[in-house]
Amino acid sequence: MAENPVPLNDFVSRITSVMEQNIANEQFGVSELADALNMSRSNLLRKVKKETKLSVSQFINQVRLARAMELLRKSSLNVSEVSHQVGFNSPSYFIKCFREYYGYPPGEVGNRPQTELVVHTSANRNRNVKWAAGVGLIVLIVSSFYLYKAIQPSNNAVLEKSIAVLPFKNESSDSTNVYLINGLMESTLNNLQKIKDLRVISRTSSEKYRNTNKSIPEITKELNVSYFVEGSGQKVGDQIVLNVQLIEGATDRHLWSAQYKRKTKDIFQLQQEIAKSIAEEIKVIITPDETRKIEKKPTNNLAAYDLFLKGKNLQIIGNKKNLEKAIEFFKQATELDEQFAMAYGEIAITYYNIEIFKTDKKHIEEISAYADKALLYDPKLGESLLSKAMALMAKKEYEAAVPYLEKALEYNPNSALVIGFLADFYSIYMPNTGKYLQYALKGFQLDIASLDSMTASYTCLRLGNALIQNGFVEESLKYIDKSLGYYQNNPFSRYIRAFILFAKTRDAKQTRELLLTEFRKDTTRFDILQDIGKVSYFMKDYEGAGRYYKRFLLIRESQKLDVYRHENLTIGFVMDKIGEKKKSKDLIENYKEFAEADKSIYRNLILSGYYIYMGDRKKAVEHMKLFSNVDNVQYWIILFLEDDPLMESIKDDPEFKQYFNDAKSRFWKSHETLKTILEGKGLL
Repeated sequence: MAENPVPLNDFVSRITSVMEQNIANEQFGVSELADALNMSRSNLLRKVKKETKLSVSQFINQVRLARAMELLRKSSLNVSEVSHQVGFNSPSYFIKCFREYYGYPPGEVGNRPQTELVVHTSANRNRNVKWAAGVGLIVLIVSSFYLYKAIQPSNNAVLEKSIAVLPFKNESSDSTNVYLINGLMESTLNNLQKIKDLRVISRTSSEKYRNTNKSIPEITKELNVSYFVEGSGQKVGDQIVLNVQLIEGATDRHLWSAQYKRKTKDIFQLQQEIAKSIAEEIKVIITPDETRKIEKKPTNNLAAYDLFLKGKNLQIIGNKKNLEKAIEFFKQATELDEQFAMAYGEIAITYYNIEIFKTDKKHIEEISAYADKALLYDPKLGESLLSKAMALMAKKEYEAAVPYLEKALEYNPNSALVIGFLADFYSIYMPNTGKYLQYALKGFQLDIASLDSMTASYTCLRLGNALIQNGFVEESLKYIDKSLGYYQNNPFSRYIRAFILFAKTRDAKQTRELLLTEFRKDTTRFDILQDIGKVSYFMKDYEGAGRYYKRFLLIRESQKLDVYRHENLTIGFVMDKIGEKKKSKDLIENYKEFAEADKSIYRNLILSGYYIYMGDRKKAVEHMKLFSNVDNVQYWIILFLEDDPLMESIKDDPEFKQYFNDAKSRFWKSHETLKTILEGKGLL
């Protein structure tokens, strides 16, 4: 629940009125508010602090959020539309701010009653003000979990060489210079991340403290790091003035500070100086190779770099509109410097993210071309390697992408982005349960004590999911429950927990009820909708399965999503059972195309299922035999296959039964080997 809602008095009413007149303008910030009130910036800061106990940025944010609550309750606008109307260019950032302020995301505002929240102003501590409140849902992450890192500790000791770079503050009178100050913060972070001897908290984690009123010791407890970097700066003409300080987290003691005054042409030198000075102060070892990485200039063209920073700022904000604008800036940068590898890499990465879940991918060739240019001009750059991996994945050449991802991690061992990408890669694109667990554990250990409860929840979720896929039921439940302990409304944790309980109880009816409960919270969750249909199928409730599958298909087709093609055989089977013959035939044909093109370890299992459906016993057995020799398959395959209604026509066939039992034995043998290794390392 919000701790400091905007107090209501004459001064606050006046500035609230000004804010509301400009509320859709995301660029309307502190300087613009001061100008509108005919006040100096410093006087505005002092006055707002005195009357509200808030910074001006916090105050502005809360006015926007209050208006958002009103729109969500009284209009038919969706969350994305509301976010833009109240000056948040990024819906995801709006949802994050809304959740932190009200205690819940905006998606469920209409489902909750209005409640009274007592707040106190500096003028009258006993004055009660009514504020609307509600509970919401988290944004759906389609088909995979793009999760970043870490876990909040209970009683862990602070790691000695660990650091967080807090968001730098723009002190320029021109708010359009925000991108430059953000770029300096980003470069400082990136340079520090190249140092293997230092554990560095990701930008995503630090971003939540941009407008915080928490003290450094309070943030220290949440992130469990030893040091913090704070910065503020402004651009005046062609000069950058940047103040940077290094703070000891536990004591809030300032260890080092410096003011840099540099011409914009010296921006790269400035970035290098900051990173080296910080590393020297905390006695971090920087290898010669790491020094070379830090000193490498991304470009010699300052105008190109300025355009790059503008694009990067929009890319971080997110949403399709901003991503498209970011690409424009990156392209303009490459026009000024034809060998700007980092810009080429970011173009490819941005195109990939725009189309990641689209069936009709329009930019595959462009992704590949820009990634190749990035590699040509700098084959040892993280962005070059990651963009090449994405280009191959866009073409579904998943196996070829692996060495580029692993090399990217080698060059940047602290990259939560690459580790998370590898974990999800082995979960989704090239399923391999052993490697999925390996990278999930690596991400967990890398920043086991670094983040807020929300991201900790998702880190535990990923690890719990990896554990259940390897057959560790109790251990998985432990981490899923930890995930819910950090964030009790995590919808994906409750979703997976329903299936973990099924692994314990084999109670399909209970599983379906749990899934229905989650679906009712967010009826856009077509992933849950598909699984409700599947559980109904396993219960042989084909009419019920058909109802859910039809709703799922409507969403998939209307949004042109390239997801769950591997389920088309099951859906086609159900459609046939309820008399939808034409729909069934189309789905089965699509499934066959998918099966023949599939290059995953499940290809032979998929084909075996197809031939069982077609009544071709010989080919069904042949492909099951091939599948029985595969390692690192998901536990769900072993768990569900025996009771699959599709298997009834063949499960008692001696040869088929033998090969299926061979597959089970192979899985459990691998499980025991992995268990021994993990127990030996103290991970189980």
